[in-house]
Amino acid sequence: MTRTGPTDDIDEADVTVSAPKSKAAGLTAVLVSMRRSLEQMGAVRTARSLARVNQHNGFDCPGCAWPEPLGHRRPAEFCENGAKAVAEEATLREVTPEFFAAHSVAELADKSGYWLGQQGRLTRPMVLRSGATHYTPIEWDDAYRLIADELLALDSPDRAVFYTSGRTSNETAFLYQLLVRSFGTNNLPDCSNMCHESSGTALTASIGIGKGSVSIDDVAHADLILIAGQNPGTNHPRMLSTLEAAKANGAKIIAINPLPETGLRGFRDPQTVKGVVGSGIEIADEFLQIRLGGDMALFQGLGRLLIEAEDRAPGTVLDRAFIDKYCAGFDAYADHLRAVDMDTVLEATGLSRTQLDDTAAALIASQRTVTCWAMGLTQHTHAVATIEEATNLLLLRGMIGKPGAGVCPVRGHSNVQGDRTMGIFEKMPESFLAALETEFGISSPRRHGLDTVDSIKAMRDGRARVFMAMGGNFVSATPDTEVTEAALRNCSLTVQVSTKLNRSHVVPGAQALILPTLGRTDLDIRGGTKQHVSVEDSMSMVHLSTGRLTPVSDQLRSEVAIVCELAEALLGSDHRVPWARFAVDYDRVRDSISRVVPGCTDYNVRVRERNGFLLPHPPRDSREFVTDTGKANFAVNDLTWVPTPAGKLILQTMRSHDQYNTTIYGLDDRYRGVKGGRQVLLVNAEDIAELGFHDGDHVDIVSEWRNGDALQERRVKNFRIVAYSTPKGNAAAYYPETNPLVPLDHVAKKSNTPVSKAVVVRLEPAGSP
Repeated sequence: MTRTGPTDDIDEADVTVSAPKSKAAGLTAVLVSMRRSLEQMGAVRTARSLARVNQHNGFDCPGCAWPEPLGHRRPAEFCENGAKAVAEEATLREVTPEFFAAHSVAELADKSGYWLGQQGRLTRPMVLRSGATHYTPIEWDDAYRLIADELLALDSPDRAVFYTSGRTSNETAFLYQLLVRSFGTNNLPDCSNMCHESSGTALTASIGIGKGSVSIDDVAHADLILIAGQNPGTNHPRMLSTLEAAKANGAKIIAINPLPETGLRGFRDPQTVKGVVGSGIEIADEFLQIRLGGDMALFQGLGRLLIEAEDRAPGTVLDRAFIDKYCAGFDAYADHLRAVDMDTVLEATGLSRTQLDDTAAALIASQRTVTCWAMGLTQHTHAVATIEEATNLLLLRGMIGKPGAGVCPVRGHSNVQGDRTMGIFEKMPESFLAALETEFGISSPRRHGLDTVDSIKAMRDGRARVFMAMGGNFVSATPDTEVTEAALRNCSLTVQVSTKLNRSHVVPGAQALILPTLGRTDLDIRGGTKQHVSVEDSMSMVHLSTGRLTPVSDQLRSEVAIVCELAEALLGSDHRVPWARFAVDYDRVRDSISRVVPGCTDYNVRVRERNGFLLPHPPRDSREFVTDTGKANFAVNDLTWVPTPAGKLILQTMRSHDQYNTTIYGLDDRYRGVKGGRQVLLVNAEDIAELGFHDGDHVDIVSEWRNGDALQERRVKNFRIVAYSTPKGNAAAYYPETNPLVPLDHVAKKSNTPVSKAVVVRLEPAGSP
């Protein structure tokens, strides 16, 4: 077991490339999981932690938000990347005060995110004083006092920003937003702003609630599953088991993606004999290799084909009973689609007419259709409209509010959906704020706060002076890295509540704090009693999560305790909210949640049921649509797509298989055949030749962004070109390395989500001026 992290950083000269894999998981995934776990945790800790991941009375995996099955759970209810996530959190490697004494902030800032994360768990509160070169230890009470003094010195609460990552529990999220609103602001940006904000915006307008409408059982019993802009094999590997079950039940699966991702090609379940020694199964029956930004055109083209089929045979294609009773805007939508130009659809998608016809036929034949999607749909300028069009297709066939059918936005981070349910949102509705006031007697502000992009602008412009992050790695998660880093450095104080060292810790304000917290795997004792927290998965199930491992340091405090103790320092011990009581008894927090958060009545009782409980979802439960019309709304959108300018490429950012969000587990993307580094650019072979380069050349990538009349450029250096199966004119590279290329103002309409999947770039030989 390695008790210390690597001493050397990434050497990009060692990158090698081989053929992509054709099957995901299998025995290799088991071996990688065990090797990473043993390296980080040792044998005993590995056994104690992995046996409890996603189990009843265990802890929720700190990775993705894919739900657990409600019935039988297998002994290993986790995937390779889940095991990596647990190993990263439960590691025995430690970042001590001696580490910070040996490394200046400037030295750490030159290290990669991978190197920083591999050093281990943070063990003590640390402070970077104004003008200092090194972090030094600070006592908890002094840290709280420093934060309180900085906040109280502001001329307005709106000059502070309080960020949240999806890893926080429901209890922490509820208390954090309560603290922030008690202080007097709604500046509560979160990671949802950068991922599924487009989904929430579109679904709220279309069906009245910004969440998916399906259960894991619905997916397993669907006739047809569309998977668009998603890579389950890396980002949500346990989804592959559900898809395997769906295939066994006769489902047809159509993958819609610019890249031929391994997990959608084939799956070898490592918990079955066939998966270990056999060939596994093929997941996708059809692969539609769509051009970046072409999904909206695809959904409109399919909609036109369905409407035309109905026109030819009235009453046989569309669910007119559903449309007439439950929907609004159908006639305008149908008229709009009849005018959609199919040649434009084919050009925008890069697909053939046969592929469109076959997909439309599959939609017509299916009685139970589920549409799944992730960042490939949400991070475009027309993302909201694209998701509205995907929902339109389901409405045409009455696929909302029936078993085995519905919308399935697959959330990335465990409990990112729960954070929003608990009030982490800059624009919470009046009903929630009023209930909060009734419960606690506070005065909650009504002015909408700042989301992530607007928070960066506020810090950049000096309108926000204090930044606090409850988990996450803000610098590496956000766009326009140089601008974001300058914005944080413009603050008077930055505060990071974290388990591990990351890039955000080395981009400080004038003063900076690192507050070490317990993770999901850690035993949490407060008031002499073992505490439990709760989370919500991607399909609205709420359940308990209980860590059992001995923390690496007695200086770690739970996120609940940190929020409550800070609140007392900031708001005073006589504040109306019983912070001290909440800090030692999480049941009392849940009692308040039950009276404030819709659908959470009897929270403490229901969350202790074997599978937890399901939050209400009116469209799913009773075909009720709480929209402006009181019905499900067909949306009418002008067809938008992303043509490739001559001599340029359209770039999407993406994860490696050895990565989860901003956490880099290792340097190999096994499924795509990339080993030993991350600065690679996947490009169609024809584009490589036409642009005058060769496979293996090293280039600088320069993004071009026109803001009004001004052309702005951003550059990342020394990326190795890899010939890959991408649509012509499209390219792909890993984030956060290519986040600097995404302009801060390049955002989705309505949702303000950064457009990380459609960046115009040109290539120049590495080292160009």
